[in-house]
Amino acid sequence: MVHDTIVCLLAGGAGERLYPLTRDRAKPAVPFGGVYRIVDITLSNCVNSDLRRIFVITQYKALSLNRHLREGWNFLAAELGEFVQVLPPMMRVSDNWYQGTADAIYQNLYSIGSEPSKYVLILSGDHVYKMDYQLMIKQHRESGADVTVGTIEFDKSEASRFGVVEVDAEGRIVGWQEKPANPKPSPHDPDKCHVSMGIYCFNRDLLIKTTQEDAEDSASNHDFGRNIIPKLIEKCRVYSYNFVDENKKEAQYWRDIGTIDAYYEANMDLVAVSPIFNLYDGEWPLRTYQRQYPPAKFVFAQEGHRIGMAVDSIVCMGSVISGGRVSRSVLSFDVRVNSFSEVESSILFPHVDIGRYSRIRRAIIDRHIRIPEHSVIGYDLDEDRKKYHVTESGIVVIVPEQRMFEEPE
Repeated sequence: MVHDTIVCLLAGGAGERLYPLTRDRAKPAVPFGGVYRIVDITLSNCVNSDLRRIFVITQYKALSLNRHLREGWNFLAAELGEFVQVLPPMMRVSDNWYQGTADAIYQNLYSIGSEPSKYVLILSGDHVYKMDYQLMIKQHRESGADVTVGTIEFDKSEASRFGVVEVDAEGRIVGWQEKPANPKPSPHDPDKCHVSMGIYCFNRDLLIKTTQEDAEDSASNHDFGRNIIPKLIEKCRVYSYNFVDENKKEAQYWRDIGTIDAYYEANMDLVAVSPIFNLYDGEWPLRTYQRQYPPAKFVFAQEGHRIGMAVDSIVCMGSVISGGRVSRSVLSFDVRVNSFSEVESSILFPHVDIGRYSRIRRAIIDRHIRIPEHSVIGYDLDEDRKKYHVTESGIVVIVPEQRMFEEPE
């Protein structure tokens, strides 16, 4: 199966809901969990599923994403036909940038068709979960499906953000609602819905035919969830694959981190004593590229000076907690928290420097930012809104001033 499958990872969205973190970078390139980028989660799933022919379809602000893929995902064996290959917009069949998810595939049919395969697995680059895609491909093949859609049971109160599916007793999809205001509940639980995970396994020939037809439809949004799948339900064998979680926790874990609040909560999930999303599972390793930095350090220990410490936190290499206190936070590499400062429930990107006597709470601080001494952030949101982006739930997002040149991540 793995030799018959190629992967198309969609990583070209503008990431508008994750602004301002996506002002200068693609959404899949946003840091996650200290050392990772969001795209690393899906790519790790691919490699752990032994899928090693991967096209990454990029578009907006892709410089740092392309650099990360080149530096961190070039270990596959080209002589064995393995690759992680970036596909930027090439205007091969259109003068437009990608108009939707289906159009992104259509504009890259030349590359997709150049690789021998029976199946094409289409993935999104901005979700956090652990999944063995081979199980889905196996069901797809054995069921005789034309298309298989990855689905998960989700709270009805949140289902309106997704495609909601109706499934018969054999697992065949017989109904589809794209982001409905009143989602149809699961027949087994009125408080739950079956929603699409944005994961599709297509028979390759059908994918080529369908996206070509869609490209000729001027009324289409050229989107899989809005246009392609609803049409195929009526005339093809479209099946649901119920998500099997490799996270090894009691509750299934799948997060769409397309908003600031969702992104923040997914990072906070990592710092619990028993983390909801387990980064430390040696049987399902998460891969990335890490630059060379010295170990993290915590000082001072001498009498009369405040001890630097971090509790319930992730602290990455090169970081120095110098007489400051960090709690329930994620610190990326090369972060410094100076004396008498307090950082609580926050996410600090690489190269952040917190000045002495500062207090930071429920904040996301982008890379290469120095917080001045005696700063107070996250305690007076009205005051914070004058200088920073603040979400409705009270998360303060601090990004650098617009740069003319790209600084290294």
